[in-house]
Amino acid sequence: MKAHQLEFKFHEGKLLEEICEENTLRKAFKLVKRNKGAPGIDGITIEDFEQYLFEELTQLKQEVLGWKYKPTPVKRVEIPKPDGKRVRLLGIPIIKDRVLHMAIKLVLEPILDSKFSKSSYGFRPGKSQQQAVEAARDYVRAGKEFVVGIDLSKFFDRINHDRLIQTLKSKIEDKRVLRLIGMILRRGIMADGTVTILHQGSFQGSPLSPLLSNLVLDELDKELEERNLEFCRYADDSNIFVKTERAAVRVMGSIKKYIETKLKLKVNEEKSKVANADRVKFLGMTIANGLIAISKKAIKKAMEMLKILIPRGSHQPIERAIKQINIWYRGWASYFKMTQYRAQLAAIEAHIRRRLRARFIKQQKQRRNLYHKLVKLGVGKKLVAKTVYSNKGDWNLSHTRTLEKAFSTKWFERAGLKIVSNLGLEHWLPLNEWVKLV
Repeated sequence: MKAHQLEFKFHEGKLLEEICEENTLRKAFKLVKRNKGAPGIDGITIEDFEQYLFEELTQLKQEVLGWKYKPTPVKRVEIPKPDGKRVRLLGIPIIKDRVLHMAIKLVLEPILDSKFSKSSYGFRPGKSQQQAVEAARDYVRAGKEFVVGIDLSKFFDRINHDRLIQTLKSKIEDKRVLRLIGMILRRGIMADGTVTILHQGSFQGSPLSPLLSNLVLDELDKELEERNLEFCRYADDSNIFVKTERAAVRVMGSIKKYIETKLKLKVNEEKSKVANADRVKFLGMTIANGLIAISKKAIKKAMEMLKILIPRGSHQPIERAIKQINIWYRGWASYFKMTQYRAQLAAIEAHIRRRLRARFIKQQKQRRNLYHKLVKLGVGKKLVAKTVYSNKGDWNLSHTRTLEKAFSTKWFERAGLKIVSNLGLEHWLPLNEWVKLV
């Protein structure tokens, strides 16, 4: 249904009927199925639900319109964060609730999203992380090289239910939908067999959570626009761009006060900072010399992942290892290839090849076995002997001319290793700049 038609129903106050229409519920289920996900506390999987789809959707419609619907508590799941010290709390709703949440999103999103700031990029139709990073780059190129980086502490845990419902009330007229969302927000969490009712906060894991979080933070966006500040926001990660450090410090102080006193949220002091653009990480990227680069932290995480994916002690053949590495690297590179410093991708790929060579060396056990294998791969006997029977360890051997000749970049390409860095080598870092980034 088109946006103007939804607006018409919105003014008639019949949004709940729109949410419960069979076509809306069926579309919502398809999206839930596409997103996959684990079952909630009832153990019913997406496949189980689909077997009786007509009956399930009919019952859901009757329950919601007849006010017999009761949200089921979500299953709490703890996902370790990359630093290994903290966890991200997810709430997994049962499939029936997930379908309803998605249906609410389908109907409300065209109404709410049309009023959101153009500088908000997270979880919105037609918006992406790459667009956010490119906008940040453009602000820096325009001379606003100082960044006020604001990260909100436990944002989802601190969403005020009453304030959220009041904000929704100013956007939609159907009070039944407000009541339904209020019920969903207070549905409770089950952990270790005990249900805890939420009085504030909204767990990540519901299809509705991103839309509601954008609604909460739209008030911050509007405040920044009112102050004529240039910014990019993706979910609860905001970067504000100004020309001088003095202005950045002033903006940090006033915006922090606004967030904590007006919005009743908490700024994460550890992650929020004022700095030059090339010292601020935004969505895994940074802006260096007016160009997009992969952040130092993201490079470090990639190197750590490669240690896990390519342990030197494995007996797995190189060709099989390459298939596993490609699964990770396709996903990683599809995002980080937005870097305008392709040397960063080249460095990751060179490290992958070196770790694979080191694994091959380790697998040979004895140096004479390594000698014969390298000769078979077409390297001259004299060069192989000089390299293999040296006192170099496995890691140092992996970076010698002999091993790089036997397992060249072309050899790895023929073996199927994904290469991204050779596409559009338009920007290469000078050595001193490269050191800063990696």
